[in-house]
Amino acid sequence: MTNKFEMNQPVVELKLDRMKQGLVGSSMDRPEGKLKVSGTATYAHEWKLDNCAFGFLVRSRQPRAKVTAIGRDAVMDMPGVLGVYDDERLIRNPAQGMADEAPVQGPDEVFYLGQPIALVVAETFEQARHAAEALEVTYSALDDAVFDPEEAEIAEDDQGRNSLEQGHIEAAMSNAAYTVDEIFRTPGHNSAAMEPHCSIAEWEGDKLTLRGSYQMLKFNRNELADSLGIEPENVRILSPYVGGGFGSKLGISPEAVSAAIAAKALGRPVCVTLSRQQVFDMVMRRSETRQRLRLACDDSGKLTAIGHEALVSNLPGEGFAEPVVQATHFLYGGENRKLGIDVARVNRMCAGSVRAPGEAVGMQVLENAMDELAEKVGIDPVEFRKRNIPERHPEKGIPYASRKLHEALDEGAKRFGWDKRTAKPRQTREGEWLIGTGMATATRVNMLMESQARVTLKADGSAVVETDMTDIGTGTYAILTQIAGDMLGLPADRVETKLGDTDMPPSSGSGGSFGASSSGSAVFLACEDIRTQIAQKLQADEEDLAFENGEVKNGDETHSLAGLLDGKAIVAEGHIVPGETGETVSQGTYGAFFAEVAVNEVTGETRVRRLHGTFDAGRILNQKTATSQCYGGLVWGIGIALTEELMFDNRDGHIANRDLAEYHLPVNLDVPDLDVVLLEERDPWASPIQAKGIGELSICGAAAAITNAMYNATGVRFRDYPATLDKVISAI
Repeated sequence: MTNKFEMNQPVVELKLDRMKQGLVGSSMDRPEGKLKVSGTATYAHEWKLDNCAFGFLVRSRQPRAKVTAIGRDAVMDMPGVLGVYDDERLIRNPAQGMADEAPVQGPDEVFYLGQPIALVVAETFEQARHAAEALEVTYSALDDAVFDPEEAEIAEDDQGRNSLEQGHIEAAMSNAAYTVDEIFRTPGHNSAAMEPHCSIAEWEGDKLTLRGSYQMLKFNRNELADSLGIEPENVRILSPYVGGGFGSKLGISPEAVSAAIAAKALGRPVCVTLSRQQVFDMVMRRSETRQRLRLACDDSGKLTAIGHEALVSNLPGEGFAEPVVQATHFLYGGENRKLGIDVARVNRMCAGSVRAPGEAVGMQVLENAMDELAEKVGIDPVEFRKRNIPERHPEKGIPYASRKLHEALDEGAKRFGWDKRTAKPRQTREGEWLIGTGMATATRVNMLMESQARVTLKADGSAVVETDMTDIGTGTYAILTQIAGDMLGLPADRVETKLGDTDMPPSSGSGGSFGASSSGSAVFLACEDIRTQIAQKLQADEEDLAFENGEVKNGDETHSLAGLLDGKAIVAEGHIVPGETGETVSQGTYGAFFAEVAVNEVTGETRVRRLHGTFDAGRILNQKTATSQCYGGLVWGIGIALTEELMFDNRDGHIANRDLAEYHLPVNLDVPDLDVVLLEERDPWASPIQAKGIGELSICGAAAAITNAMYNATGVRFRDYPATLDKVISAI
């Protein structure tokens, strides 16, 4: 039986609030935590299959060319080599998130340096790698390569993505009391997940099982099937544990397709794992951006105009464009508006979703400009933002769903001690160190996606949750266990949650910060149906029943669940479908960042001394995992502000810093004690469980709080990210 619900109206009944078990909202430990810390959780590369061979991808050494010949025969005589595959079904780059179909295929035409063009398979990984490096490939170079986005010609179809023109921005800028008109640049970023990509393909007749590391299995199955030219029902993907994704594992990737092709040809399992350098070279990057920000306001500090125009890049034929202006559409008022994105077609590895695509880099620039304008007007940055929170969506005219931005700004300022700040730059010094504070708003769009789950209340009174949803380190195992436990009145150890298997009901997958609310709603709906069936057994109204500790109370009567079931399990499925609430109100998550930094006047070093975030994200399903997600976002904010940068060589488009030694992520000594506050909220427009996304919110604007603090410390604005010490020392 399926309980299907379409989100066409707000769900005002706060059913989870009246549950007795007390799991939802608590800081319950991860059920799978002990497996992970003991090394017994099976990640993609750790499956042990009999007679498994190993593949290593051969990648182009030319940035733009035709492959005219591959020296297969020479490497076939090398020790252990089993085959060389340059099948036309090989994919050029990973599929975009939720593509649901194969990406560009064919190894014959090269679009970027490092593109996979063949797979060498051998008995061992080392033998495959050796042969792949020895394989001779002949190319015919093409002369239409473009490597620098700012030198590319922008095709008409690539101009003005997500564009909007409202009012007359030029006139508003001319007539305003105060304006900002500046160019900002942000570099490309790598997802830098701890676990490199890996797939192990195994065939039984026409049935393919792929053990891999992916985020959105219902889409990945279709993408893999389409790439191979087989039916999706013949594909099973297993991803019970994923060692981080951050967008890099949203779509099916070259290692999966190549492993499947080779395994079919050899009649034995094949494992293909990417090295760290290969991950950097051919898995999704965040596009670099050039952003022009224009802001205008009147004497009172009320915004009259917002302009946000960006240049991003991608490979030819890719539809994705970094949605830089996504938050600018709805965050602040201003009746005169011009927003848009141009896409440069370049021969660099594919651009796609990386850690809060759009807002992560768009918000930091918008918040830098807001800080600059607040100073020009002479208004406190917190107050300036509060004055420009619109009553309704400034472009669509629709109301907002639950939105506690005002409260987040106030609570964050109070918690941080913002009232003690010195507004004038370069006023506080500790020896060589200049001290400053800064803040920024946080926001991220909120989405609900279609998702399904099956819940079985077993005859012994325990429960099993099943869905192909993934846990990429975010806490999915925990929150689904908590929802089912509360709804059915079971302790957490009486609920088993099974994830990451396409044989189970299809879920939203992990991405876009919609996984928890979407998959959680599906589990909630399935449990709601089970509660209704229990009520029917008792000839009672479901609302009158109290489920707790494996028992059901109906007035003065108490029944054990196992006794009520009488040896027969109850199976129910929940199915959430997004509906009109996604259009009738503007949905988002909100927050505020506050930072204190010290900038060394001699060396140019920047140390983040304090970093705070207050966030508004609907019902918090697990206090511990949600807070942990926010910690992660704040750390990414430090990286985006100060250290992270993909460095491309514009002679051939290759990445110069293609490993974790040269791509500088924040490490322990870069990160201060972090402070996170999660506001109490229920958003009835967001989902049946009143929860919203939180995973990416704490990235969106965090870097701006840091660079705004750097301005307060030094008196210098940093508009070319990251603010590395060479830029700092030359500026101050």
